[in-house]
Amino acid sequence: MKYLRGVLLLLLLGLTACQNIGAAVAQPSTTPAPSLTPTALPTATPTPIPVCTETRGRFEFHEIQTTLMTHPLSFRVYLPPCYDFDESTRYPVLYFLHGQSFNDDQWDRLGADEALDELIADGEVQPFIIVMPKESNYMIDQWTSKYGPALAEELVPWIDGYYRTKAERQYRAIGGLSRGAAWAMRTGLIYWDEFGAIGGHSLAPFRGDFNESPFWFQKIPEDQKPRIWIDVGTMDFIADAAKVFAGRLEDYGMPFEWHVYDGAHVESYWAANVKTYLRWYAAGWD
Repeated sequence: MKYLRGVLLLLLLGLTACQNIGAAVAQPSTTPAPSLTPTALPTATPTPIPVCTETRGRFEFHEIQTTLMTHPLSFRVYLPPCYDFDESTRYPVLYFLHGQSFNDDQWDRLGADEALDELIADGEVQPFIIVMPKESNYMIDQWTSKYGPALAEELVPWIDGYYRTKAERQYRAIGGLSRGAAWAMRTGLIYWDEFGAIGGHSLAPFRGDFNESPFWFQKIPEDQKPRIWIDVGTMDFIADAAKVFAGRLEDYGMPFEWHVYDGAHVESYWAANVKTYLRWYAAGWD
């Protein structure tokens, strides 16, 4: 019996030791999970949008040989501020003709470029191109001269090919002063499909155009009649001839605007009204 009690005691002592050893085994420690707070990504610096700061346009000078004239056609081109800034932008075009005995610098001297710079800067008009061609043989009649046809048939497509223009008729105008006004009226009406507006400033119509003009009018579709402007000074010696031509327009149902301002048939008159002219041309392009 003593022997059995001894064996049982030894078994109990062994079981207790195993439990103590098991309890003494170190349990694996749990490492806290790393924080999942998102790390801020670096902020991208926005690319600044380029802004054009030009306030003045510029002139370019050209000369082309036409098939209609025996001598080259010279002209200057006014390009509005920021023309080179955005190559996707296209512009309306005004063909501005000088008077007899003058040349392609006349509208420049009268301040057309500075006036347009100011109108654009003030937001009054959208930018547009001005082409100022030179009539070299200004003493010959309108039938002998090929100046008008050369403008419509050769200069217009050259300009549209060289510059970023809006080539549709409604974005193209022709105007002039004195003899240049006569050329503008004749060319604009004969080539009505090229010009959407015609300006006659101190209009001095060509002799013979009074009788020819009804044939021009009849060829223009009713819904394609151009905008027409005529102005004269209160002391303009050619005003009566302009009135007669305006009467032709009225007789044949050609809509037009008639304006009379203080002044005579002189450069100071045209310079004083150049902004008014430019606003009128641009109004058709809004």
